[in-house]
Amino acid sequence: MSKPTCRTPAEHPDLDASDSGLLAGVARGEARLTPEQALELLTRAPLYTLGRWADARCRSIHGGSIRTYVIDRNINYTNVCTARCTFCAFRRDAGDHDAYTLPHEQIYEKIAELVGIGGTQILMQGGMNPELPLDWYLDLLRGIKERFPRMHVHAFSPPELMEFVEFFNPPGATLEDKIRWVLIRLQDAGMDSLPGGGGEIFAPAVRRKIGLGKCDHEAWLTTMYVAHSLGMFTSASMMFGHIEGYADRVHHMWEVRRWQDRALRDFGAPRALELEPGDAGDDDLSRRYPASLRAHGGAGGHYTAFIAWPFQRENTPMGNLKEWGTVAGDFEKYGPEFPGDVVARVDGSGAKGSHPEFGRRLRMSGAVDYLRMQATARLFLDNVYSMGSSWVTMGPHVGQLGLMFGANDMGSVMMEENVVSAAGTTYCLDEAVLCRLVRDAGFIPAQRDNYYDLLSIKQGANAPDLRVSNWADHRAKKLHVEQGGKAELTVGASRATANN
Repeated sequence: MSKPTCRTPAEHPDLDASDSGLLAGVARGEARLTPEQALELLTRAPLYTLGRWADARCRSIHGGSIRTYVIDRNINYTNVCTARCTFCAFRRDAGDHDAYTLPHEQIYEKIAELVGIGGTQILMQGGMNPELPLDWYLDLLRGIKERFPRMHVHAFSPPELMEFVEFFNPPGATLEDKIRWVLIRLQDAGMDSLPGGGGEIFAPAVRRKIGLGKCDHEAWLTTMYVAHSLGMFTSASMMFGHIEGYADRVHHMWEVRRWQDRALRDFGAPRALELEPGDAGDDDLSRRYPASLRAHGGAGGHYTAFIAWPFQRENTPMGNLKEWGTVAGDFEKYGPEFPGDVVARVDGSGAKGSHPEFGRRLRMSGAVDYLRMQATARLFLDNVYSMGSSWVTMGPHVGQLGLMFGANDMGSVMMEENVVSAAGTTYCLDEAVLCRLVRDAGFIPAQRDNYYDLLSIKQGANAPDLRVSNWADHRAKKLHVEQGGKAELTVGASRATANN
């Protein structure tokens, strides 16, 4: 993985966002967009222009040959959750008939199945279940590492960590101290990195509406900062296409970029470790800087990737809201501007009272809006290495187009998924189809690990897609979904896979 640096490109606020010289400088990593310029590009730039410059930026970072994917498995260990997010169809109360918490042995079985198809990491997240003690998590992590020592454990999320702080009441004078106490114990037990779940939208006005019981954006970002201080590489995420305004999306990315600047300044730039093995503080060194990070040459972690996806409305409380403009009298009474845009500010200061219909109307995101968002993210987040294409929510072929709009990574071979599928989306692909999508987009597919180091470049007759003689065998794949603790196999969308 190429190491981000502390060097921050200069902003040029006096230039128009469409200035070709500015965009060429951004593509080369020599200039940085202001939030206002990013908003202008997102809302007004021609789609072709956005795609062209985002692709140029991606190629300047990753080259023009290889695009990656990972073989992992989403393991949602419990769906019992104290939060009541209005966008979620996955959560259950403890007494619901289909509530579940997986026993450790069942999780081990899932990992063994992943190993059988060449998987290298698990993404393990769940609801925020107050009945699970800290030892439940520590014993699980130790058990995974004992049985699968090479398996990378990409686990939990900032909202889960904040609930751990609430549930376990760790010692510490500050929130950072409390988070660090929990994270160190999880890390020592076998947790390798922290995914970016629960990012949603950071703007307080939006977050209070859609994320009832979930941590605010300051706690989310602080949790990630502490993880970075302990040497963890993390990802950042954003869920858009609901009640938020376009400026809220830019504010969200701006916060990621600012905290990434901070992490790179404080931890991420390669530098000599303050303590050497054999010093009196050697134990502290092992806790703060694990071997996996030291091998990569840095003294701390940072965000390695940004992944944005559109809200899926089916089976969710927020999905019952009407789309803006579909209710008689909307425009006549309030004007044509979407309520979220009236409220939104790029600095996150929007007030919910600025529009009486804020939070009561949706603006769903389609393929074009998704590609515009993907491209803008690649241009604005100049200090984040990887951009993931969200084929799971958008479908494989729109995900494939994302590779031409700034994305360098196709994400995961989808073996199991419970959260998005609960909202009605069940796309699933095997490795051969994923490779073909990358290859048909004009790139060479390559399997990578969590650090975005390449494990295997898929060239030659033995490449997964080049071995296929009958693509009909790959059109409909089975997706594992938990149903009240019982495994159920549902058929994925066969029309989404590559045509022969």
